[in-house]
Amino acid sequence: MEARSEPASSGPGETRPAVGSFQPREHQHVRYNPLRDDWVLVSAHRMRRPWQGQVEIPPREDVPRCDLSNPLCPGAARANGEVNPQYTSTFVFDNDFPALQPDAPEPDACSHPLFRAASAQGVCKVLCFHPWSDLTLPLMSLAEIRAVIDQWAELTAELGASYPWVQIFENKGAMMGCSNPHPHCQVWASNFLPNEARLEDRTQRQHLQERGVPMLLEYARLEAQRKERLVVENADWLVVVPYWAVWPFQTLLLPRRHICRLQELSDSERDSLASIMKRLLTKYDNLFEVSFPYSMGWHGAPTGPHLGEDCGHWQLHAHYYPPLLRSATVRKFMVGYEMLAQAQRDLTPEQAAERLRALPEEHHRVRPREAA
Repeated sequence: MEARSEPASSGPGETRPAVGSFQPREHQHVRYNPLRDDWVLVSAHRMRRPWQGQVEIPPREDVPRCDLSNPLCPGAARANGEVNPQYTSTFVFDNDFPALQPDAPEPDACSHPLFRAASAQGVCKVLCFHPWSDLTLPLMSLAEIRAVIDQWAELTAELGASYPWVQIFENKGAMMGCSNPHPHCQVWASNFLPNEARLEDRTQRQHLQERGVPMLLEYARLEAQRKERLVVENADWLVVVPYWAVWPFQTLLLPRRHICRLQELSDSERDSLASIMKRLLTKYDNLFEVSFPYSMGWHGAPTGPHLGEDCGHWQLHAHYYPPLLRSATVRKFMVGYEMLAQAQRDLTPEQAAERLRALPEEHHRVRPREAA
Protein backbone atom coordinates (compact mmCIF):
# COMPACT_ATOMS: atom_id res chain seq x y z
CA MET A 1 0.00 0.00 0.00
CA GLU A 2 1.25 3.50 -0.83
CA ALA A 3 2.02 5.79 2.07
CA ARG A 4 -0.38 8.70 2.43
CA SER A 5 1.24 12.00 1.57
CA GLU A 6 1.27 15.01 3.83
CA PRO A 7 -1.01 17.93 2.95
CA ALA A 8 0.51 19.87 0.09
CA SER A 9 1.76 23.41 0.55
CA SER A 10 0.25 26.23 -1.45
CA GLY A 11 3.38 26.48 -3.58
CA PRO A 12 7.02 25.43 -3.92
CA GLY A 13 8.23 28.50 -2.03
CA GLU A 14 6.08 28.02 1.08
CA THR A 15 8.03 27.05 4.22
CA ARG A 16 7.01 24.45 6.81
CA PRO A 17 7.97 23.98 10.43
CA ALA A 18 11.37 22.33 10.80
CA VAL A 19 11.16 18.56 11.30
CA GLY A 20 14.88 17.82 11.40
CA SER A 21 17.78 18.02 8.98
CA PHE A 22 16.70 17.86 5.33
CA GLN A 23 18.07 14.86 3.44
CA PRO A 24 17.29 14.80 -0.31
CA ARG A 25 17.39 10.98 -0.34
CA GLU A 26 14.89 10.74 2.52
CA HIS A 27 12.58 13.74 2.30
CA GLN A 28 10.26 14.54 -0.58
CA HIS A 29 10.81 17.93 -2.18
CA VAL A 30 10.22 19.76 -5.45
CA ARG A 31 12.89 21.00 -7.87
CA TYR A 32 12.55 23.73 -10.46
CA ASN A 33 13.33 23.11 -14.13
CA PRO A 34 14.34 26.50 -15.60
CA LEU A 35 14.44 25.08 -19.13
CA ARG A 36 10.74 24.17 -19.05
CA ASP A 37 9.58 26.60 -16.34
CA ASP A 38 7.97 23.81 -14.31
CA TRP A 39 8.58 21.66 -11.23
CA VAL A 40 9.28 17.98 -10.49
CA LEU A 41 8.40 16.17 -7.27
CA VAL A 42 11.31 14.09 -5.92
CA SER A 43 10.24 11.23 -3.63
CA ALA A 44 13.34 9.04 -3.29
CA HIS A 45 11.99 7.16 -0.27
CA ARG A 46 9.47 5.47 -2.61
CA MET A 47 12.24 3.23 -3.97
CA ARG A 48 11.90 1.15 -0.79
CA ARG A 49 8.36 0.08 -1.62
CA PRO A 50 7.93 -3.45 -3.06
CA TRP A 51 7.15 -3.57 -6.77
CA GLN A 52 3.93 -5.37 -7.71
CA GLY A 53 3.26 -3.61 -10.98
CA GLN A 54 3.82 -4.51 -14.61
CA VAL A 55 6.99 -6.38 -15.56
CA GLU A 56 8.35 -5.78 -19.07
CA ILE A 57 9.87 -8.30 -21.46
CA PRO A 58 13.63 -7.65 -21.89
CA PRO A 59 14.76 -6.62 -25.40
CA ARG A 60 15.68 -9.35 -27.87
CA GLU A 61 19.33 -10.34 -27.97
CA ASP A 62 19.05 -12.53 -31.09
CA VAL A 63 18.36 -9.85 -33.72
CA PRO A 64 19.54 -11.12 -37.14
CA ARG A 65 22.31 -9.07 -38.70
CA CYS A 66 20.57 -8.86 -42.06
CA ASP A 67 16.99 -9.84 -42.79
CA LEU A 68 15.49 -8.90 -46.15
CA SER A 69 12.03 -8.88 -44.58
CA ASN A 70 13.22 -5.93 -42.48
CA PRO A 71 12.52 -2.77 -44.53
CA LEU A 72 15.56 -0.94 -43.08
CA CYS A 73 18.15 -3.49 -44.18
CA PRO A 74 20.34 -3.02 -47.26
CA GLY A 75 18.69 -4.55 -50.32
CA ALA A 76 15.29 -4.85 -48.61
CA ALA A 77 12.06 -3.64 -50.19
CA ARG A 78 10.11 -1.04 -48.24
CA ALA A 79 6.33 -0.65 -48.00
CA ASN A 80 6.21 1.69 -51.02
CA GLY A 81 8.02 -0.86 -53.19
CA GLU A 82 11.36 0.95 -53.26
CA VAL A 83 14.43 -1.22 -52.69
CA ASN A 84 17.15 0.06 -50.38
CA PRO A 85 20.64 0.33 -51.85
CA GLN A 86 23.41 -1.94 -50.54
CA TYR A 87 24.56 0.81 -48.21
CA THR A 88 27.69 0.26 -46.12
CA SER A 89 27.54 3.23 -43.76
CA THR A 90 24.62 5.57 -43.04
CA PHE A 91 21.52 5.70 -45.23
CA VAL A 92 18.87 8.46 -45.40
CA PHE A 93 15.47 8.19 -47.07
CA ASP A 94 12.07 9.86 -46.94
CA ASN A 95 9.75 8.30 -44.38
CA ASP A 96 7.22 6.10 -46.17
CA PHE A 97 4.51 7.10 -43.67
CA PRO A 98 5.33 10.73 -42.83
CA ALA A 99 3.52 12.67 -40.13
CA LEU A 100 4.39 15.87 -42.02
CA GLN A 101 4.20 16.48 -45.77
CA PRO A 102 5.38 19.50 -47.78
CA ASP A 103 1.91 20.41 -49.02
CA ALA A 104 -1.34 20.63 -47.08
CA PRO A 105 -4.34 22.96 -47.40
CA GLU A 106 -5.10 25.58 -44.78
CA PRO A 107 -7.72 24.49 -42.23
CA ASP A 108 -11.08 26.20 -42.46
CA ALA A 109 -11.12 29.46 -40.52
CA CYS A 110 -13.12 29.65 -37.30
CA SER A 111 -13.95 32.92 -35.58
CA HIS A 112 -14.03 31.49 -32.05
CA PRO A 113 -10.68 31.46 -30.16
CA LEU A 114 -11.42 28.06 -28.61
CA PHE A 115 -11.33 26.41 -32.02
CA ARG A 116 -8.05 27.51 -33.57
CA ALA A 117 -6.12 25.58 -36.19
CA ALA A 118 -3.22 26.29 -38.50
CA SER A 119 -1.49 24.53 -41.38
CA ALA A 120 1.25 22.03 -40.62
CA GLN A 121 3.79 21.28 -43.34
CA GLY A 122 7.15 19.61 -43.35
CA VAL A 123 9.37 16.69 -44.25
CA CYS A 124 10.06 13.43 -42.39
CA LYS A 125 13.21 11.42 -43.02
CA VAL A 126 14.70 8.21 -41.63
CA LEU A 127 18.42 7.85 -40.97
CA CYS A 128 19.84 4.34 -40.65
CA PHE A 129 22.98 4.40 -38.54
CA HIS A 130 24.56 1.21 -39.87
CA PRO A 131 23.77 -1.65 -42.30
CA TRP A 132 23.72 -4.26 -39.49
CA SER A 133 20.50 -4.72 -37.56
CA ASP A 134 22.17 -6.28 -34.51
CA LEU A 135 24.40 -3.26 -33.86
CA THR A 136 23.46 -0.33 -31.62
CA LEU A 137 25.34 2.94 -31.14
CA PRO A 138 27.37 1.84 -28.08
CA LEU A 139 28.61 -1.19 -30.02
CA MET A 140 29.66 0.83 -33.06
CA SER A 141 33.17 2.15 -33.65
CA LEU A 142 33.96 5.81 -33.05
CA ALA A 143 34.29 6.31 -36.81
CA GLU A 144 30.82 4.82 -37.36
CA ILE A 145 29.29 7.05 -34.68
CA ARG A 146 31.08 10.05 -36.20
CA ALA A 147 29.40 9.24 -39.54
CA VAL A 148 26.01 9.46 -37.79
CA ILE A 149 26.92 12.83 -36.25
CA ASP A 150 27.99 14.16 -39.65
CA GLN A 151 24.64 13.12 -41.11
CA TRP A 152 22.81 14.82 -38.23
CA ALA A 153 24.68 18.06 -38.94
CA GLU A 154 24.16 17.77 -42.70
CA LEU A 155 20.42 17.15 -42.39
CA THR A 156 20.03 20.00 -39.90
CA ALA A 157 21.73 22.37 -42.33
CA GLU A 158 19.89 21.05 -45.40
CA LEU A 159 16.37 21.03 -43.95
CA GLY A 160 17.03 24.05 -41.75
CA ALA A 161 17.74 26.19 -44.81
CA SER A 162 13.97 26.53 -45.25
CA TYR A 163 12.22 25.01 -42.23
CA PRO A 164 12.11 26.80 -38.82
CA TRP A 165 12.60 23.60 -36.81
CA VAL A 166 14.49 20.37 -37.46
CA GLN A 167 13.90 17.69 -34.84
CA ILE A 168 16.33 14.78 -34.70
CA PHE A 169 15.12 12.00 -32.41
CA GLU A 170 15.82 8.34 -31.74
CA ASN A 171 13.34 5.96 -30.13
CA LYS A 172 15.35 2.93 -29.04
CA GLY A 173 13.64 -0.27 -27.96
CA ALA A 174 10.11 -1.64 -28.12
CA MET A 175 9.46 -0.14 -24.68
CA MET A 176 9.72 3.30 -26.30
CA GLY A 177 7.45 2.41 -29.20
CA CYS A 178 10.17 1.48 -31.67
CA SER A 179 8.83 -1.24 -33.96
CA ASN A 180 12.13 -2.00 -35.72
CA PRO A 181 15.37 -3.02 -33.93
CA HIS A 182 17.57 -1.80 -36.79
CA PRO A 183 19.71 1.14 -35.53
CA HIS A 184 18.06 4.30 -36.83
CA CYS A 185 16.56 7.65 -35.96
CA GLN A 186 14.09 10.07 -37.50
CA VAL A 187 14.42 13.67 -38.61
CA TRP A 188 11.28 15.81 -38.87
CA ALA A 189 11.38 19.35 -40.24
CA SER A 190 8.35 21.56 -39.70
CA ASN A 191 7.08 24.98 -40.75
CA PHE A 192 6.31 25.78 -37.11
CA LEU A 193 8.13 25.70 -33.78
CA PRO A 194 6.85 22.72 -31.74
CA ASN A 195 5.76 23.23 -28.13
CA GLU A 196 9.07 22.18 -26.53
CA ALA A 197 11.03 24.40 -28.89
CA ARG A 198 8.85 27.44 -28.17
CA LEU A 199 9.12 26.81 -24.44
CA GLU A 200 12.91 26.45 -24.46
CA ASP A 201 13.22 29.49 -26.70
CA ARG A 202 11.30 31.60 -24.18
CA THR A 203 13.09 30.38 -21.05
CA GLN A 204 16.58 30.61 -22.55
CA ARG A 205 15.89 34.10 -23.92
CA GLN A 206 14.64 35.25 -20.52
CA HIS A 207 17.66 33.79 -18.73
CA LEU A 208 20.10 35.58 -21.03
CA GLN A 209 18.26 38.87 -20.51
CA GLU A 210 18.31 38.47 -16.72
CA ARG A 211 21.79 37.00 -16.19
CA GLY A 212 23.77 37.98 -19.27
CA VAL A 213 24.88 34.39 -20.06
CA PRO A 214 23.14 31.55 -21.95
CA MET A 215 21.30 29.33 -19.45
CA LEU A 216 22.79 25.97 -20.42
CA LEU A 217 26.29 27.37 -20.81
CA GLU A 218 26.10 28.64 -17.22
CA TYR A 219 24.49 25.39 -16.08
CA ALA A 220 27.22 23.25 -17.69
CA ARG A 221 29.94 25.27 -15.94
CA LEU A 222 28.23 24.85 -12.57
CA GLU A 223 27.73 21.11 -13.01
CA ALA A 224 31.36 20.68 -14.13
CA GLN A 225 32.46 22.36 -10.89
CA ARG A 226 30.08 20.52 -8.54
CA LYS A 227 30.40 17.07 -10.17
CA GLU A 228 27.65 15.49 -8.00
CA ARG A 229 25.42 14.90 -11.03
CA LEU A 230 28.22 14.41 -13.56
CA VAL A 231 28.20 11.09 -15.45
CA VAL A 232 30.98 11.44 -18.07
CA GLU A 233 33.00 14.32 -19.48
CA ASN A 234 35.78 15.17 -21.91
CA ALA A 235 37.45 18.33 -23.18
CA ASP A 236 34.42 19.45 -25.25
CA TRP A 237 31.36 17.82 -23.67
CA LEU A 238 29.80 16.71 -20.41
CA VAL A 239 26.82 14.52 -19.55
CA VAL A 240 24.84 15.08 -16.37
CA VAL A 241 21.70 13.78 -14.77
CA PRO A 242 20.05 17.21 -14.66
CA TYR A 243 19.12 18.68 -11.29
CA TRP A 244 15.49 18.71 -12.48
CA ALA A 245 15.47 15.27 -14.15
CA VAL A 246 12.07 13.59 -14.47
CA TRP A 247 12.93 10.12 -15.82
CA PRO A 248 14.95 7.88 -13.45
CA PHE A 249 18.23 7.88 -15.42
CA GLN A 250 17.56 10.88 -17.65
CA THR A 251 20.67 12.67 -18.89
CA LEU A 252 21.53 15.95 -20.57
CA LEU A 253 24.43 16.15 -23.04
CA LEU A 254 26.02 19.61 -23.15
CA PRO A 255 28.92 21.27 -25.01
CA ARG A 256 31.41 23.27 -22.97
CA ARG A 257 31.58 26.19 -25.40
CA HIS A 258 28.71 28.27 -26.72
CA ILE A 259 27.25 26.45 -29.75
CA CYS A 260 23.80 27.13 -31.20
CA ARG A 261 23.39 24.38 -33.81
CA LEU A 262 24.82 20.97 -34.73
CA GLN A 263 26.32 22.17 -37.99
CA GLU A 264 28.55 24.58 -36.04
CA LEU A 265 30.53 21.75 -34.44
CA SER A 266 34.20 21.54 -35.41
CA ASP A 267 35.84 18.30 -36.55
CA SER A 268 37.42 17.76 -33.15
CA GLU A 269 34.13 18.44 -31.36
CA ARG A 270 32.38 15.87 -33.56
CA ASP A 271 35.07 13.32 -32.71
CA SER A 272 34.77 14.01 -28.99
CA LEU A 273 30.97 13.89 -29.27
CA ALA A 274 31.23 10.39 -30.78
CA SER A 275 33.46 9.38 -27.87
CA ILE A 276 31.22 10.71 -25.12
CA MET A 277 28.09 9.24 -26.72
CA LYS A 278 29.73 5.81 -26.83
CA ARG A 279 30.77 6.11 -23.17
CA LEU A 280 27.31 7.23 -22.01
CA LEU A 281 25.38 4.63 -24.00
CA THR A 282 27.76 1.87 -22.86
CA LYS A 283 27.05 2.84 -19.25
CA TYR A 284 23.33 2.77 -20.00
CA ASP A 285 23.59 -0.79 -21.39
CA ASN A 286 25.77 -1.85 -18.46
CA LEU A 287 23.34 -0.55 -15.82
CA PHE A 288 20.99 -3.54 -16.14
CA GLU A 289 23.05 -5.47 -18.75
CA VAL A 290 20.44 -4.98 -21.42
CA SER A 291 20.13 -2.95 -24.60
CA PHE A 292 18.91 0.15 -22.78
CA PRO A 293 15.70 1.70 -24.17
CA TYR A 294 15.34 5.46 -24.42
CA SER A 295 14.04 8.37 -26.43
CA MET A 296 16.62 11.00 -27.23
CA GLY A 297 16.71 14.14 -29.29
CA TRP A 298 18.71 17.24 -30.16
CA HIS A 299 17.56 20.77 -29.42
CA GLY A 300 19.31 23.72 -31.02
CA ALA A 301 18.49 27.21 -32.18
CA PRO A 302 15.60 27.53 -34.66
CA THR A 303 16.48 27.60 -38.34
CA GLY A 304 14.87 28.74 -41.60
CA PRO A 305 13.70 32.35 -41.15
CA HIS A 306 15.46 32.44 -37.75
CA LEU A 307 18.93 31.93 -39.26
CA GLY A 308 19.31 35.68 -39.69
CA GLU A 309 18.18 36.46 -36.13
CA ASP A 310 20.24 36.72 -32.97
CA CYS A 311 19.82 33.29 -31.35
CA GLY A 312 22.62 33.72 -28.84
CA HIS A 313 20.31 32.71 -25.99
CA TRP A 314 20.27 29.16 -27.35
CA GLN A 315 22.73 26.44 -26.41
CA LEU A 316 22.87 23.16 -28.33
CA HIS A 317 21.99 20.12 -26.18
CA ALA A 318 20.65 16.57 -26.34
CA HIS A 319 18.06 15.02 -24.03
CA TYR A 320 18.07 11.30 -23.16
CA TYR A 321 14.85 9.97 -21.61
CA PRO A 322 15.16 6.28 -20.56
CA PRO A 323 12.15 4.64 -18.86
CA LEU A 324 13.83 1.86 -16.83
CA LEU A 325 13.67 2.34 -13.06
CA ARG A 326 14.70 -0.72 -11.01
CA SER A 327 15.81 -3.37 -13.49
CA ALA A 328 15.63 -4.43 -17.12
CA THR A 329 11.97 -5.33 -16.60
CA VAL A 330 10.66 -2.57 -14.30
CA ARG A 331 9.97 0.82 -15.82
CA LYS A 332 8.77 4.20 -14.65
CA PHE A 333 5.22 5.05 -15.71
CA MET A 334 4.12 8.63 -16.27
CA VAL A 335 0.47 8.31 -15.28
CA GLY A 336 -1.98 9.53 -12.66
CA TYR A 337 -0.27 12.27 -10.68
CA GLU A 338 2.27 12.89 -13.44
CA MET A 339 -0.43 13.39 -16.07
CA LEU A 340 -2.85 15.33 -13.90
CA ALA A 341 -0.58 17.31 -11.58
CA GLN A 342 3.19 17.34 -12.24
CA ALA A 343 6.13 15.04 -12.88
CA GLN A 344 7.39 12.86 -10.00
CA ARG A 345 10.56 10.77 -9.71
CA ASP A 346 11.52 7.92 -7.35
CA LEU A 347 15.25 8.51 -6.77
CA THR A 348 17.28 11.68 -6.61
CA PRO A 349 19.24 12.83 -9.67
CA GLU A 350 22.38 12.56 -7.53
CA GLN A 351 21.67 8.89 -6.81
CA ALA A 352 21.10 8.20 -10.51
CA ALA A 353 24.30 10.00 -11.52
CA GLU A 354 26.29 8.13 -8.87
CA ARG A 355 25.11 4.79 -10.19
CA LEU A 356 25.82 5.67 -13.83
CA ARG A 357 29.19 7.22 -13.03
CA ALA A 358 30.39 4.07 -11.23
CA LEU A 359 29.62 1.75 -14.16
CA PRO A 360 32.42 0.43 -16.41
CA GLU A 361 32.92 1.93 -19.86
CA GLU A 362 33.58 -1.42 -21.52
CA HIS A 363 30.35 -2.86 -22.87
CA HIS A 364 29.06 -5.93 -21.02
CA ARG A 365 28.64 -7.79 -24.33
CA VAL A 366 32.23 -7.10 -25.38
CA ARG A 367 34.15 -7.71 -22.16
CA PRO A 368 33.57 -11.49 -21.87
CA ARG A 369 34.48 -11.97 -25.54
CA GLU A 370 37.73 -10.07 -25.07
CA ALA A 371 38.57 -12.01 -21.90
CA ALA A 372 38.10 -15.28 -23.74
